[in-house]
Amino acid sequence: MLKFLALDRFTILIFVMVLLATFLPVSGQAADIFGILTIIAIAILFFLHGAKLSREAVIQGIKHWKLHVLVFTFTFALFPILGLLAKPVLVPMLRQELYWGFLFMCCLPSTVQSSIAFTSVAKGNVASAVCSASFSNIIGMFITPILVSLFIFGQAQNDYDATSSILNILLLLLVPFILGQILRPYVFPKMQKIPSIVKAFDQGSILMVVYGAFSSAVVAGLWHEVDGNTLFLLILVCSILLTIVMLLAHYVPKWLGFNVPDQKAIFFCASKKTLASGVPMAQVLFIGQPLGMIVLPIMIFHQIQLMVCGIIANYWANRTSSEPLE
Repeated sequence: MLKFLALDRFTILIFVMVLLATFLPVSGQAADIFGILTIIAIAILFFLHGAKLSREAVIQGIKHWKLHVLVFTFTFALFPILGLLAKPVLVPMLRQELYWGFLFMCCLPSTVQSSIAFTSVAKGNVASAVCSASFSNIIGMFITPILVSLFIFGQAQNDYDATSSILNILLLLLVPFILGQILRPYVFPKMQKIPSIVKAFDQGSILMVVYGAFSSAVVAGLWHEVDGNTLFLLILVCSILLTIVMLLAHYVPKWLGFNVPDQKAIFFCASKKTLASGVPMAQVLFIGQPLGMIVLPIMIFHQIQLMVCGIIANYWANRTSSEPLE
């Protein structure tokens, strides 16, 4: 049942962190120290991401620019447009802070690991998926703060400084990523010898951010503001958004004449949003805001997309690579 629902150990641990923050939230001076440790862990996480990215895969995949343009259009144009169009309905339904989180999720880049993994399982164009998903995260360090400044803080906070937020994200995420790329010849061979430790650190840093974010939210009264009905509505809204995007990501590449392996890569890269980069970005962009409510939509959307993509990838895996997609 867990395999069918795509509930791996990491997903279960995310829910455990939410429960732990609900009953044993970190607060006061301990929260400040935990926050510093989390920032250090995030920087190391993106250093490792930089060291893992193969330059050969990037060179091979970057030539397929039409595929990347379509994926970026879905990621940074279609998603935000749908989020903005839903505002008149979602603000009364979910309230302002949760809608901010929903719209922030729409402005995030695609996932890296799961986009590549699902494309591989479905026998799609893995090289292009590696390039597209990785570039989406790199470009997202610039585009996401700009979109947030335009669509969220442009109306809510006149003193919001998008330039400062971009610089903070570059220092926290991009600089370690570039250092990882530079030192890849020395670091990556060592990472291959200790994959379990690297994976534990990769996931552990995200769990730290989730625990810290929800701890501060619980202390501020998160679960008094988000009841069961609101949570159900948020799950429903995320499911509807994913359905719309997936239908378009399935049929648009067909209409544009992409071959079947490319269609699969586009489908998995264009329909997902990153939790791994999204939560650290939220920590930088939404200083002083209810961070737990901001990251709640991406956590829910992340799990829904994993479950749906897992089922679809396994279904496509049983078909030949050249057989037309249904």
